[in-house]
Amino acid sequence: MEAMRFHLEVEWDETAAPEATHRELSRILRYWAGGLRHCELTPGTTQKIYDSEYNEVGSWTIGH
Repeated sequence: MEAMRFHLEVEWDETAAPEATHRELSRILRYWAGGLRHCELTPGTTQKIYDSEYNEVGSWTIGH
């Protein structure tokens, strides 16, 4: 059996208040974890990640 990897990368403003950063990162993780059941989990699958203001802040990718 070949192993696969799930890679999540999120960028945020280092000058933002820690509470805001924690809140936004928690929201992103909940949203994307809940939506994974609708995604194809095969190598090469990728999706952009957006924050609550619909700014692109990263992506997730399935790889080897």
